[in-house]
Amino acid sequence: MAAGAANRRSDMLALGSFVVLGLPDGILGTAWPSMRVTFGSPVGDLGLILLLATSGSVLVTVFVGTLIQRLGVPALLAVAGSCSALGVAGFALAPGLGLVLGAAVLGGAAAGMMDAGLNTAIALSGRQRLLNLLHGAYGVGTAIGPLVVTAAILTGSWRSAYLLLIVLDLVIAVSWLRHRRDAPAPAPAEKTQALEPRPAAQWSRRRYGLVVAVGMSVFFLYTGLEVGAGEWEASFCRGHLGLSTSATGLATFGYWGALTAVRISLALVPRPVAPRTVVRVGSALAVIATAIIWWQPGSTVTVIAFAVLGGALAGVFPALVSLTPVRIGERRAQHVIAWQVGAAAAGGAGISALIGLLIGATSLAVLGPSLTILALLVVAAELILTRLAPVTRQAHPVP
Repeated sequence: MAAGAANRRSDMLALGSFVVLGLPDGILGTAWPSMRVTFGSPVGDLGLILLLATSGSVLVTVFVGTLIQRLGVPALLAVAGSCSALGVAGFALAPGLGLVLGAAVLGGAAAGMMDAGLNTAIALSGRQRLLNLLHGAYGVGTAIGPLVVTAAILTGSWRSAYLLLIVLDLVIAVSWLRHRRDAPAPAPAEKTQALEPRPAAQWSRRRYGLVVAVGMSVFFLYTGLEVGAGEWEASFCRGHLGLSTSATGLATFGYWGALTAVRISLALVPRPVAPRTVVRVGSALAVIATAIIWWQPGSTVTVIAFAVLGGALAGVFPALVSLTPVRIGERRAQHVIAWQVGAAAAGGAGISALIGLLIGATSLAVLGPSLTILALLVVAAELILTRLAPVTRQAHPVP
């Protein structure tokens, strides 16, 4: 197979993989009100599922750089698809919550391999548009997820949504295996024009470690906000705002749909928006949207605020990833990006679990203030990171 055709196939597989990666995140929160009735579980147990899932994800992302070097990206992603299919089968066939909790660990490990592997490979290629499209593809999965599981619930059982996921995961695994056979060696990565910022090369080990730690905290907090809002919106709309099952599904679709639409728009605009601008504007709008959710001036306005929040957060994650090589240089970023994805996985699961504990101890009304505090923390942590590692020049992305 010609190199160009192999690269195009790799790009399409990467986008398809991220659609499938996003589906479980869109499905779980919407399915949980029905799942917990099936298992006889309290509402806060959703947080426990997410917390256990992160253990597998974080462990794997620590070693993603080494796994890519030894296995290659296609083989790593084939393993990820196979593990994900096994984990999803645990959800689909579980007679009780116990098997779901065990399957969540395996599913988290699979998601960690897929997420960190593709983010690292594409970010270091300098292809800014593909990186935005990658996360747009994830948003497609999360946006479709609530609709898929809502249709499954209305026509029979939430379990059929997970049976569909098994099939899709196996298709992804087989596709990456075939791609590995046709293109066993990855194409050389295209470099951005701004490679190794000079200030980073002169940092002390202590400052470098502090920059890495603060950067990981930004990913931790940001993803906790994004996933926490997405996972708990359905329970909030059903249990606090009193919306119907179908209205809740549409409301959740609005959040993930806005996130997806803005990500794809950022990838398709003629002149890419500077990543620093995306982070600053998105974070500020997130504070406003979460404050409205806390205020709750009415059900309609609150649901719209969730959609605005999704749109505000859309470009932040890929922008933060693309800024990492510019801040610390490509050689260091090869490992640090995977660690950041691990921190993001920990934030998405850990903070969502913490929100679940708060909801269990108080009520669903605590979601609004929790999201507002998270949005403010994201702004503060990003300002500290910029002060420690200022972005003095931008990388010029390769289309």
